[in-house]
Amino acid sequence: MTTPSEKLLKQYGLTKPVKNDPDTSSSDRRGFIKKAGASGLMLGAFMFSPMEETLAHATSRVNRNGAPSDLKITDMRYAVVMNGHGRCPVIRIDTNQGIYGLGEVRDGASWRYALFLKSRILGMNPCNVELIFKRIKQFGFHGRQGGGVCAVEMALWDLAGKAYNVPAYQLLGGKYRDQVRLYADTSMGRDESEFIAKVNKRMDEEGFTFLKMDFGIELLKGIPGTTVNDNFWDIGRQWTNDPMTYGATEHQFTQVQITDKGLDILMERIAKVREKIGYNVPLASDHYGHFDHNNAIRLGKAVEPYRLAWLEDLIPWRFTEHWKQISLAIETPTTTGEDIYLKEEFAKLVDEQAVDIVHPDLATSGGLLETKKIGDYAEENGIAMAMHFAGTPVSFMANVHCAAATQNFMALEHHSVDLDYWEDLVKTDHTLIEKGFANVPDSPGLGIELNDEVVKEHLDSENDQYFKPTPEWDVDRSWDRLWS
Repeated sequence: MTTPSEKLLKQYGLTKPVKNDPDTSSSDRRGFIKKAGASGLMLGAFMFSPMEETLAHATSRVNRNGAPSDLKITDMRYAVVMNGHGRCPVIRIDTNQGIYGLGEVRDGASWRYALFLKSRILGMNPCNVELIFKRIKQFGFHGRQGGGVCAVEMALWDLAGKAYNVPAYQLLGGKYRDQVRLYADTSMGRDESEFIAKVNKRMDEEGFTFLKMDFGIELLKGIPGTTVNDNFWDIGRQWTNDPMTYGATEHQFTQVQITDKGLDILMERIAKVREKIGYNVPLASDHYGHFDHNNAIRLGKAVEPYRLAWLEDLIPWRFTEHWKQISLAIETPTTTGEDIYLKEEFAKLVDEQAVDIVHPDLATSGGLLETKKIGDYAEENGIAMAMHFAGTPVSFMANVHCAAATQNFMALEHHSVDLDYWEDLVKTDHTLIEKGFANVPDSPGLGIELNDEVVKEHLDSENDQYFKPTPEWDVDRSWDRLWS
């Protein structure tokens, strides 16, 4: 009669070990362990093996630098990387076990937003991500001011993933997708032929299946009869931020209006793009200029024949009631959120059904876990999530892991398609982007390491230090508790 033990040995192609024969026993045990491990057999497969071999196999993928529970944060350093013309501070959080985590302060923000937090997290275990996040989140705010907290949060997930030897998405609950769909930003410019050529490149050469374009009233500057109140405001300077300028004035307070002539010119631009790409490709839009919600509704109704994927940031995000009026009045989906910090303000928009899509920038919204929470909350209320992004591959990969782990995710922005050195800033064991999709890696943490030589070639000329020690930020004495 064949015993259960003999059946297992036969199943894996092994002969029963000869008693007291060390050579036979040793080789068969090793073969058995190898085959059993490959097949996924657990306790039963190891029942004939010595305990030391069983433990060695079971813990073969555990980080050998030390126990994750003994990890301590020992330092935070930074380097300011130029992403085209934009500054992107990358931080590195070091530990007592030699592993480190990478994070990124949002594009255009100061590295000081992150280094200010160093004294508050030194000595803490980086694997306690939520504990540390709750300790520091009071020091973030909307827009670029959220960048420091988010950079630290990214670096913590990178560290925790490396400590436990799993990708960051696994720590967020696992993944819904192996690839993350990207949408390519395509700036407008006044030269229409150049713009169309860029659209052609996005689709035919780069393989993007989702595009975004700008068609704002900056295109109407100097064209008589297209806008009202442009004798006072310079509508071509949307990106100025000096006090009392057009760029620094919230949309509702400019009293700029678009005429029928102006709308016709803008619609011609959209029509040419639609004629090129057809209707099977989603086409989103952004950067319209500063005008109120009534003019936003006029614009929204004019674009309806072109079936845009969304109208983004028509007015500032904080005017929830005005957003609701816009969304109810037009068919084209509406979205906002790239400058919102934490879930609470997104919840107001979601609860009021004021937008059709939430649009967080992970480097402002609170990092990987908070952005997943935003997506999950929106999903529960029938609202999808797209993700805004305009940084280096460090923040990009944080977005990829979050997008992989969030079910109602639509698409992630890629703002640096035309930057030839962008992908070379990091080293990976996988292809970063293929035909308009980002691959979700199985490497630990964020799945990237900096390519030091390339990064050093693209440091900010005004601040070209490269991860030097920062002892001046070790101690910052203040009483930070928000309650008595």
